[in-house]
Amino acid sequence: MEFLAAMATEVPDGHGAARAHELARHKRLLRLWRAPSRPGESRILGLFSAADRDEFEQLLGGISQVARVTPLGAHDNDPAAAGVVGRPGKGPEFLISMTLTVPPGIPAAAVDDACAREAEQTRELAARGHLLRLWTLPVSPDGPGTLGLWRARDLGELEAILEALPLSGWETIETTPLSPHPQDPIRLL
Repeated sequence: MEFLAAMATEVPDGHGAARAHELARHKRLLRLWRAPSRPGESRILGLFSAADRDEFEQLLGGISQVARVTPLGAHDNDPAAAGVVGRPGKGPEFLISMTLTVPPGIPAAAVDDACAREAEQTRELAARGHLLRLWTLPVSPDGPGTLGLWRARDLGELEAILEALPLSGWETIETTPLSPHPQDPIRLL
């Protein structure tokens, strides 16, 4: 099971950095990014792997003050789960939260067709290095949610990619630009 943790403080030097390296070595800390925050604040996002919520909370000991934890579910179109290995992408990474709201009166066959076309397109985008990961979010009153880790040259290219997706007209999209973190496992290992 994977968890996205929004941490209110920087991964500290010394013990915390050593703990982050240890978790990365054991494939418990999968990624670590800086996200936009207000002046004077530090906002770190970490992607963790654990058997369950209890194990996840034990893993975090000594790393940072966690502000919010989101359990992430498996998504049928996740490139990593499907074994799709794309070419290495260039450019910054973005977390994209999408909430699907199908308008009333849309026939089920039209929704199924759009979902099938989106699945095909996400495989192509993964192969081109734009879509890195895809997860389901816990059910909310707003509707089914998806979280994606994307890469593009810039925000304009990303917006064009997302607008071209077959379900885009029915989705509310929130974009979080990500910056590399010095303790990111990609940099550590």
